[in-house]
Amino acid sequence: MSAAPSTLLDGAIAPQENTRLFGHAEAQIFLAESYASGKGHHALLLEGPEGVGKATLAFRFANHILAHPDPLAAPTQMSDPDPGHPMFRQIAQGASHNLLHLTRPVDAKTGKAKTAITVDEVRRAGKFFSQTSGTGNWRIVIVDPADDLNRSAANAILKMLEEPPKRSMFLVLSHAPGKLLPTIRSRCLAVSLRPLGDDDLVSALAHLGLSAPEHVRDRLLALAGGSVSQAIKLSNYGGLDVLDAMRAALGQEGPARRRAIHKIADVVAQKDGDILYEFFIDQLGMEVSGRARAAALQGDVARAFDLSQLKATMDEQIGASDAYNLDRKQTVITLMGEIAGRL
Repeated sequence: MSAAPSTLLDGAIAPQENTRLFGHAEAQIFLAESYASGKGHHALLLEGPEGVGKATLAFRFANHILAHPDPLAAPTQMSDPDPGHPMFRQIAQGASHNLLHLTRPVDAKTGKAKTAITVDEVRRAGKFFSQTSGTGNWRIVIVDPADDLNRSAANAILKMLEEPPKRSMFLVLSHAPGKLLPTIRSRCLAVSLRPLGDDDLVSALAHLGLSAPEHVRDRLLALAGGSVSQAIKLSNYGGLDVLDAMRAALGQEGPARRRAIHKIADVVAQKDGDILYEFFIDQLGMEVSGRARAAALQGDVARAFDLSQLKATMDEQIGASDAYNLDRKQTVITLMGEIAGRL
């Protein structure tokens, strides 16, 4: 049972349909052995950067559990799920009665994913657990990601974590666990996933049928930071070109800089260009944060503080722009103008 899926990146495979996971061998062994011991935790917090495979691992583990409902008879290693197996197909199609995928629902009016997982979505988990499993199997809820829970939804999930139903399993995903309610973190066993190494990232991209041209391969891998989703945005969404344009614009002055900024804003703020816009906004923030860290390491405390304050101001402006649905082009122009004046 699945909520309407959020936007899937062009070239990506939905985690519930993905039969391969690259990297994270230690995490897979830990999860399988913990489950086979019969003493596994009822709530696992899969934490790590976005795009490293948390959701794929969650669905992989769910397949493992549902295929081996008796923990003591389960193998201590996870294998690739069989795409031809009825259970895998049910999970992939969101039709399993033993698994509920909680993610941001799609707004029926706009056709886009809403900005948060609401309490109404979490209430679906209550109904899910109240139904009797026809097979007596485990009931698994994947919260993807918990970072998107609004306050009411987070409190509702917390109550379930405090009083879990029998034979229930919560797989809670988070890109930024430090921002979750401390009480949610304390009810979960954390399993940390690191960014993928270059070899695993290259293999993951090859599995998707993607490969970077040789002349940009090293740069793409470095900028991707071990994230498959970041690599896809860099290669399939023109991210590399946008980054080049951003840095070139910030290095110019006067009318030339203003023209360059307007040109960038035209590209990244296009209608239905949510992914590129969000990528660009994130990169702007990373540019400022990176320069603040560099200034701090060089002992220039005043500049580091100034850039940190700029980053905080940018976050407020971006939050207001999203909350009030302000013009994205103007948001980009304003942010870049402020950054250019301070770098």
